[in-house]
Amino acid sequence: MANESTTIETPLVDGLEQAEHWLSNNSDLLIQYGVNILSALLILFIGNIIVKAVANSVSKVLEKKNMDKAVIEFIHGLVRYLLFVIVLIAALGRVGVQTASVVAVIGAAGLAVGLALQGSLSNFAAGVLIVAFRPFKSGDYVEIGGVAGSVESIQIFQTVLTTPDNKMVVVPNGSVIGSPITNYSRHETRRIDLMIGVSYGADLQKTKELLTKICESDERVLQEPGVQVGVHTLADSSVNFVVRPWVKTADYWDTYFDLMQAIKEGLDNEGIEIPFPQMDVHLNKVEA
Repeated sequence: MANESTTIETPLVDGLEQAEHWLSNNSDLLIQYGVNILSALLILFIGNIIVKAVANSVSKVLEKKNMDKAVIEFIHGLVRYLLFVIVLIAALGRVGVQTASVVAVIGAAGLAVGLALQGSLSNFAAGVLIVAFRPFKSGDYVEIGGVAGSVESIQIFQTVLTTPDNKMVVVPNGSVIGSPITNYSRHETRRIDLMIGVSYGADLQKTKELLTKICESDERVLQEPGVQVGVHTLADSSVNFVVRPWVKTADYWDTYFDLMQAIKEGLDNEGIEIPFPQMDVHLNKVEA
């Protein structure tokens, strides 16, 4: 048993002695590696703080210039990502990685990833175009990519909208640029388009004057360019009037709803019928 114990302990002792010998001979190298790794971690930690501070400073400068919030957020994200890549390369260089090789690898990887993620790159390019040409700004109510909502932010790869029922919708920037953009908030005034049907027996001139009076009596309706009222269509069951008042964009929906109610009440008070679809059926008796 003593011989077996000696046989087991001998390799262990030899291994410990070799490890101790290696550590004693390479202590300076280990210290250097430790210092380099610690320095790299400090570079990442401090660099990240500096990157955030610089990005925030850029945002504050842009805010002082009254630049749109969506554009500020886009530039903020772009600056932060670019600066962090520089910090990461500096940290890798501190631990002995050749930065030239790293840049080459990042370039090659970027090319490969770019080929694989062409959609993401197109979204990024589209984001740059949105920021450059500014078809809309933060807070505008728009319809893009088949979605309508208020613009919350323009990010690097997507645009974030909030719908009237408070749902968040993320639209890729490529879809934004690749489809028609309807901006309902760009101009200060908008025209309300109403279609009002009355019966064929109604006095058309009286109806026209009544519709015009109802619109002009609303203080939110603009005097210029004025209210346009006219016969639009001779439909199957009604004579359809088009009513087109102009209002401030902010007053659009409130005025729309109030005018619809006022027109219904005004027509009822004047005895002007608003018809509903109907069909006349004529029966002929056939004698045997």
